Order: sequence, then structure tokens, then C-alpha cells
Amino acid sequence: MLIKRFQTGPRMSQAVVHGNTVYLAGQVADTPVPSVAEQTKQVLAKIDRLLKEAGTDKSRLLSANIWLADISRFDEMNQIWDAWVAPGNTPARATVQSALARPTNLVEIMVVAALN
Repeated sequence: MLIKRFQTGPRMSQAVVHGNTVYLAGQVADTPVPSVAEQTKQVLAKIDRLLKEAGTDKSRLLSANIWLADISRFDEMNQIWDAWVAPGNTPARATVQSALARPTNLVEIMVVAALN
């Protein structure tokens, strides 16, 4: 079965398509401002772009993993997530607190989606 990779670098690809499934790498904000809400908006915009490039969109999400540097900011992240996610098409999801790769990163999101 064919494997397609998008935005491939020496360490990882930002998206991989295998069969009818799109796997995104964990996405973080390009401009890590000290606001979970603003970082979440940036991350979700990146996810939208990657899903489009791969041939799908957020209405086809299957699962999402969310890492927060500080779980006490869960509600702040959820306000943005809830406004973004496609109503009636919410994915299976897990959210945990974790130390992220860089101290300026407050949120990281990874999704899996079906192709259109």
C-alpha cells in the first residue's frame, strides 16, 4: 500500500497518509506566546492546513492527543478547541499534562483523520 509523506524533514514528516488514514505529527505554535488560547489557535490553524494538504479536513478527525504543559489551563485550551472542532464529528481524544520539548511551548496537539 502506498505511503505519502508531507513536509518531510530529516527527523520526521508533518503528515503521513497510509491507506485512507492521515497521521499528523504533534503540532506546536510557531510563535509561542505565553497564552494557551493563542498557542492553541496557532496549532489548530496548522492542523487545518496540513489536513487540507493531505486531502481531508477536521470533520474527518478520528482521534486527537493533546499535551498541556500545565493542566490547570485545560479550560483555556478547551474554549478554543470547542469553537474549532466540527460539531457532531468530535474525535476520540486524550489530554494530559506533560513537559514539552521547549519551555515556551504550552500546548501540543496530534491528530489522526480519515481521508475524504
